[in-house]
Amino acid sequence: MKSEQNTYTRLPPQPQCSGSIDFRELQFARAMEFTICEINNRADLLPGITLGYQIYDSCVAVPMAVKVTFQFANGMEPLFNDTNVCSKSGIAAVPALVGESNSSPSISMARILGLFGIPQVSHIATCACLSDRRQFPAFLRTVPSDHHQAAALARIVKYFGWTWIGAVRSDSDYGNYGMASFLKAAQEVGICVEYSEAYYRTQPRSKLERVANVIRSSTARVIVAFMASGDLQPLLEELLRNPMRPLQWIGSETWIINTKFLRFNLCAGAIGFGLPKSVIPGLREYLLDLSASQVLKSPLLKEFWESSFSCSLAGSSEGTRVCDGSEDIRALQNPYTDTSQLRITNMVYKATYAIAHAIHGVICNDRQCDKSIQFAPWQILEQLKKVNFTMKNGNRVMFDSNGDPVAVYELINWQVQKDGTLDFVTVGHYDSSKSKGEEFSINKAISWVGGQTEVPVSVCSESCPPGTRKAVQKGRPVCCFDCIPCAEGEISNRTDSLNCMQCPPEFWPNAKRDSCLPKSVEFLSWDDNLSIILTAFSVAGAFTAVCVATVFYRHRTSPIVRANNSELSFLLIFSLALCFLCSLTFIGQPSEWSCMLRHTAFGITFVLCISCVLGKTIVVLMAFRATLPGSNVMKWFGPPQQRLSVIVFTLIQVIICVLWLTISPPFPFKNLKHYKERIILECGLGSAVGFWAVLGYIGLLALFCFVLAFLARKLPDNFNEARFITFSMLIFCAVWVTFIPAYVSSPGKFTVAVEIFAILASSFGLIICIFAPKCFVIMFRPEQNTKKHLMGKVPSKSI
Repeated sequence: MKSEQNTYTRLPPQPQCSGSIDFRELQFARAMEFTICEINNRADLLPGITLGYQIYDSCVAVPMAVKVTFQFANGMEPLFNDTNVCSKSGIAAVPALVGESNSSPSISMARILGLFGIPQVSHIATCACLSDRRQFPAFLRTVPSDHHQAAALARIVKYFGWTWIGAVRSDSDYGNYGMASFLKAAQEVGICVEYSEAYYRTQPRSKLERVANVIRSSTARVIVAFMASGDLQPLLEELLRNPMRPLQWIGSETWIINTKFLRFNLCAGAIGFGLPKSVIPGLREYLLDLSASQVLKSPLLKEFWESSFSCSLAGSSEGTRVCDGSEDIRALQNPYTDTSQLRITNMVYKATYAIAHAIHGVICNDRQCDKSIQFAPWQILEQLKKVNFTMKNGNRVMFDSNGDPVAVYELINWQVQKDGTLDFVTVGHYDSSKSKGEEFSINKAISWVGGQTEVPVSVCSESCPPGTRKAVQKGRPVCCFDCIPCAEGEISNRTDSLNCMQCPPEFWPNAKRDSCLPKSVEFLSWDDNLSIILTAFSVAGAFTAVCVATVFYRHRTSPIVRANNSELSFLLIFSLALCFLCSLTFIGQPSEWSCMLRHTAFGITFVLCISCVLGKTIVVLMAFRATLPGSNVMKWFGPPQQRLSVIVFTLIQVIICVLWLTISPPFPFKNLKHYKERIILECGLGSAVGFWAVLGYIGLLALFCFVLAFLARKLPDNFNEARFITFSMLIFCAVWVTFIPAYVSSPGKFTVAVEIFAILASSFGLIICIFAPKCFVIMFRPEQNTKKHLMGKVPSKSI
């Protein structure tokens, strides 16, 4: 029956309508014819309705596309091959259009058709701008928006670790909008662009040469080309004129699945996202079912036939042979006859079916269609927004609120085959309907530029290893940086770290500064060589004190022992033994009890020792004072008073220590400030006043004892003990005066060692100066151990 509805598309040839024809676009047009025939033969879709169509060639020119759009909207029937003559056909405005292929003409058409509510369903116009419902309310498409493709391309660039890339684009709506979307997505994931150049095929050759030179001189090894096929071809030809190092090409869907570019070996290893390959049953037979008589009925097919076989039908062209009927279309190998891919062609198939389903929704009810129903194009538009069906080849057709389908791509890789030719290989997929992080997958090995199996490297600066941080180079993109080692005490434990992290207080970086290790703990341990030496001296000192006590005890009745106040002497020897042993409390890991014990034991034992020495000094002074006529001073400083003085002096130190331990006692703590790389375990003073009060009291007693002994040093006697006490107190004071600056400035465990040394040195000074001469006389000069000698009755050699 006669066509009840008209559906229009366009068929652009090469850039100028000069007689040449784009075989790929012809396949798209014939695919629409095939689809309409298939629909017309179906009983379940538009039963009793025969769809008609008309094809118009816009010559890939926006003005031509605008002109025919007005003709469609006004019901004017266009005529082929005559752009100046239009005849009024009287037909109604078309209800829907399939096309245009390019984004720029589609944008112009969609602005006009939107005013009339006439739906336009494009099969390959991918510009993201066409998703704007406010500007293009009647535009829909079966091909995904470049917004998704740009995001997918940025995702794959990031996936393979390329952070330094070049970019070229068509200087058109398709290229400019697509590249803008890609650059935005690339910036969000940290990809830097060394250059971004634009070229359009009608621009001067100087512009083409400049773009080619920029590509040749760049340092980026990866180039993203968001270009239409007509713009990329002259660029590739220009690059071939002066060979350069191989580049890894990343292509947009327009050219990455175009078979005519497989001849460019410089693109071997190229990857990009293309529309899914599909199968349309019966299409190949339909395309090849042509004869010379059929071709003569269509100007488009006539042009195709004459161009393919280089002959003239019915002698229409001079200088060429006449087609004789022996031409076999099945022997041709060109984009028209190639049905191995059917990627964009499948989008035409889906677009045509979508319009048919929309018309069905308007005029049909169940399986009955009312031919008499009058409807407006906007009704078809509303039905198009609702379509949701699955075609017999398994493809689902539906549109979102922006008129776009779900973005589904195949990751295409140009791989060299065994025969040396390039071919498309699907190595992965992208599906925007999947959850975030699962949209992209790779399931086959990829062949890279030059046939490499390893992913090429394209970075402005090599990755900063752990232990360093990135420092952006002034005036350059963020992908160009220097690797700065982390500062002292900081680490970075991942590659390309922007900042270094401070280690926790008790940790310190390892040599590579990529991890924090526990700081080594330092204290004066028992197995330390220094500890062993100090312990040996401490034990030796205590043993010496025991030996002296033994000698004194065995000769306790001898004049020299009795004359030197044996009771105070034994108490002094006992206190000296304690002084030697108290140094051992400073060795080992500090604990709460050891910290309190070491300082209090040291303070009390030394006061006990100095108190005994002081008592002996006073006894010497009192003894000589008692020899004066009428003096009874000794009755005021007899043995009871001597004991009491020792107890009182010692009790004062005990009180100071108790107050110190009560108010703010010493405590163990980890010194993290003295050394950055290790921890010093030491005893905190708690109250510094308490510590210096203990030391000050010891110093005060020692100074008082020294003064008294110094005053009594020249009293007449063959064995004046005051001289030895003076010398011992001189050593004692010198040791402890020297100890203060040494204690303050000594680092770590040496602080404790200095304190132990001071204790041992002063203790040895006392025991040697006070008791060594006596023991020498007792053991080796018994003849001098007599009362007469001690009283000066017998002259003797000074010891």
